[in-house]
This record gives sequence, structure tokens and C-alpha cells, in this order.
Amino acid sequence: MQNQILKLKNEKKAIIIAHYYQDPKIQDIADYVGDSLGMAVFAKKTDAPIAVVCGVKFMAETIKVMNPHKKILLPDPDAGCSLADSCTPAIFNYFKSKYPGAFVMTYVNSSLEIKALSDVIVTSANAVKIAQQMPKDQKIIFGPDQHLGRYVSKQAGRELILFPGNCFVHTSFSAKAMYEIKKQHPEAALIAHPECEDVILSQADFVGSTGQMLCFTQESEYKTFIVMTEAGIMHQMKKNSPNKEFIMGPDLSGCSCNECPHMKLNTLEKIHACLFAETPEVNIAPDLAEKALVPINRMMEMT
Repeated sequence: MQNQILKLKNEKKAIIIAHYYQDPKIQDIADYVGDSLGMAVFAKKTDAPIAVVCGVKFMAETIKVMNPHKKILLPDPDAGCSLADSCTPAIFNYFKSKYPGAFVMTYVNSSLEIKALSDVIVTSANAVKIAQQMPKDQKIIFGPDQHLGRYVSKQAGRELILFPGNCFVHTSFSAKAMYEIKKQHPEAALIAHPECEDVILSQADFVGSTGQMLCFTQESEYKTFIVMTEAGIMHQMKKNSPNKEFIMGPDLSGCSCNECPHMKLNTLEKIHACLFAETPEVNIAPDLAEKALVPINRMMEMT
């Protein structure tokens, strides 16, 4: 199936872009593997007329807005995001109305409608840098992930008004089980994504985005790592550092296999089918795309 996809991809002059949380078999056939912003930037830099986005819906939407003249395909249109789906325009508008005059920083893990209601989009890698650029007297709303927002607030030294959203994958880690694993592996570095709860982040040796975590494992002198994010990232960590050991952090059920079911909806069979038929295609209403592109471009300018 991998060979059939690659043959079809070459015939159509397409590219395959995958998030770190995708199945390893999908990562291995991708032209690019990275985080959501990196995926969009890679698509923008290539001349390929077709891009298959192996991720979730909000990623495909962002890539389409940044690449309006490319055909963007999403293998499974039901691949959503618990964080993005929980923050609807009606709820977010109501939350904004309680803080008139506030500047709205919105995490890229959000729908296009939410992005259109924002002043700037941020990622887990650049949110601190962008928050530090805001005037000290400016009220700032941060959404939809409250745990990332709390981390950004501490790192940037800015008070943020936090929308009460979260990613269920990153809030499923068990602090109690994590402490036990740390006792068993005192030589290991605990690395965590900032979407994790503060009880996890406070014990981490390194906190960063998926890409930053990957770089840390490559460059660090540590030989063993306890990884507190979605299990898909382990594939790239092991590929890039085959002589190091990676231990997946335990979730509340006691399983060291914390996976996002939305990310895992994409399969090799679905990728082949969507590339063959060039559908499902992601299409965005022009007025919505225009509004959402403004805060996305502001992010690029500020970073």
C-alpha cells in the first residue's frame, strides 16, 4: 500500500504532509513530518498542485487558507480535534464579550471560524515570544487551551485571560504514575508538551512543542526520556536517536500508549483512496478565508 501511494503521488505531482502524531506507516511515506504550522509553511514553499494533509481538520483548513490555489485533500473529513471542536464561535464570542478591548491570542489548534475572531494566531512554539511583544497594559485573552495559556503566562510574565479549554490527550496523563516512572528511571529526562496540566509541567526537565521536544532529544546529553505527549512523536524520536531510550508517559488508565483517536482516523487505505479520487477536498468560503488569514499573517510577522 505504501508503494502504491508513492507511485500515485508521483504521477499526480502531489505531496504528502503528516503531523508527528500520525501512524508511523504514514510518517514514513510523507514528504514532510512536523507540527501544524510547519506543515502549512512546507506546503506554501512547494510547487506541488496537490497536498494530502495527514492530520486533523483544523490543520487542513489552515493549510488551505495559506495555500488557496492548491488542492488540499484530507483523507478522513471526520478527523476533528477535541480542543478545537469544544470551542464554538457562539461560546467564544460570548467569552470575548465579557472582556471588551482585550487582544485575542488564539492557539492554532482551533477552527477557522475561531481564527477569524482573533487578533493573532500562535503555536506552542511561538506563543511566549508573541505574548512578550504585547504592551504591558494590554488585556489579553488566550484560548482555547487553558494549560498552554497558563504556561505562556508564566514564561512571558504576562497575565492572560484564559478560555477554559483543554486537549483530552494531554490532560489524560497520570501524575501519580509519572512519579513512579521517574523513581524507576532517575537518570531520565521528563519532557512534556505545554498542553499538559501544570502538575506535569512543574516536574518536567524540558517543556516545548512537538518539534522542540524532538530537537531536545537529539541534542541533549540525556540517554533516556520520559515523553509526555501523544505517542506518535516517539517514531521520529527513535528514528533520529536510535541509541537513546524513550518511555511513553502513563495515562490515567495506566497504559503508556496515550494516542489521539482523531489523528489515528487517517490510514494508508484512506490516503490512497483520497489521492486516487482527489477527494475529500478542503474548500473554504472566500470571506472566511480572508478574515482568518489576517491573524495568521500577523503571527508570521511577529515571529
